[in-house]
Amino acid sequence: MVFPQVLLDELATNADAVAFEHEDRRVTRRELASMAARIAGGLRTTGAKTVALEVSLTPQAFAGYLAGFALGCRVIGVVPGLPPEQREHILAGGVDLVVDDDMLAWLQEHEPAELTATADPDDIATVVYTSGSTGRPKGIVYTYRALAARWPWQPSTWTPGMGALIAGASRFLLHGTLASAVMMHYTTRCLLAGGTVVIADGSRIPHVFETHRITAAMLTVPRAHHLLDVLEAENLDVRSLRALTISGSPVSAQLYARVQEQLGPVVFNDYGQTEIGMVSLLSPGDAVDERAMDSVGRPHPDVEISLRDPDGREVPTGQVGEMFVRSPFMMSGYLDQPELTAEVLADGWLRTQDLASFDERGLLHLRGRTRDVIIVNAQTYYASAIEDALVRDEAVGQAYVIGLPDPRTGEAVHAFVTRASDRAPDPQRLRDSVRDLLGANCVPATITELAEAPLTANGKPDKKALAALVR
Repeated sequence: MVFPQVLLDELATNADAVAFEHEDRRVTRRELASMAARIAGGLRTTGAKTVALEVSLTPQAFAGYLAGFALGCRVIGVVPGLPPEQREHILAGGVDLVVDDDMLAWLQEHEPAELTATADPDDIATVVYTSGSTGRPKGIVYTYRALAARWPWQPSTWTPGMGALIAGASRFLLHGTLASAVMMHYTTRCLLAGGTVVIADGSRIPHVFETHRITAAMLTVPRAHHLLDVLEAENLDVRSLRALTISGSPVSAQLYARVQEQLGPVVFNDYGQTEIGMVSLLSPGDAVDERAMDSVGRPHPDVEISLRDPDGREVPTGQVGEMFVRSPFMMSGYLDQPELTAEVLADGWLRTQDLASFDERGLLHLRGRTRDVIIVNAQTYYASAIEDALVRDEAVGQAYVIGLPDPRTGEAVHAFVTRASDRAPDPQRLRDSVRDLLGANCVPATITELAEAPLTANGKPDKKALAALVR
């Protein structure tokens, strides 16, 4: 079945049920489908084949995505507030039509088109863009075949953890842009499960859990810490929660345990990458002790995992190997970047560049990375890009960047610099420069000046030694 036919069929099955709640609005499934049909009618008049949606978070925004997919368009979500250069790079990728809120309202004024999925399965359905931490965002390509494989409705194949996660999604809190692959995934899952998507202000978490009787939500590590701060200070009724997922950056056993202590057995840890989506899931049923809570759970039922040594051989249970994954719903590659695609895709496998091991219970444990990246506020940033930004300053001779665990942001950037002359580098000027070039998440939490960097035996910067210098 071509995507999004499975969702169109579900909307028609229980047409009077509420699909979205937003402020004072209640949008039924029939109304959502009607909205999408009118938008599709408007899109058809434009002749656009590649559509970029730069819209607010509303029910009609989701209808816009649904309309584009139903017509077989290439649909691209644009994250609000992007730096101008990144936005221009995304829109320069063959986009025929940019749909903002005003354009979306105009499209809705047209005669409805028939909503039947007609795309060729191998056509590009969407391009999801990364954070742009290397300078320009990478476009991750998904076909209609991959999206159809990501959202089939086959309960008999689910693990118990997957079943519990989906069963809890009767009222899912949508508080982030639909340009996020993760938010689109959970929103679609909720609708396929017959649930209601509640659009509300994410800055009011966890108060919105109480006021809107939320049963399911997805939080980043920083938001999970904020949740704990509020619950420890205020007496809120959040007993409606059935599935709270923490995702986007490493979740420590301590954080998992603290959230579970506050909320009960409703906490999930979703590990994945934008290039493939969910790889594994730690569910309450598996989180029975601290060692289990330090894992990322069991593989998704449709994801195959291969842990390999440097020579490409499978490693036995308990040993650490580089993780390769494959599934019917992983990306096809990076848009217009064949060399980068070849680095991570080979023989049907995706190289995650993460290190991991399986324990005797079949739980997956992350053990580090082969790639030099730092994950801040659930966004991936390359250390080399931050180092390049730092050495642009004429007072900096060399720059080295590491990421260390941070209780609020998952990880934080820490920088080390040497002088290029007698003049000392100005830490505030360096922070301002990094912020202007790469964004606030890349700004170093600490900047340490060194006479020279410690080196490993092979002459590379010793980042373990650098970590020991952080104060």
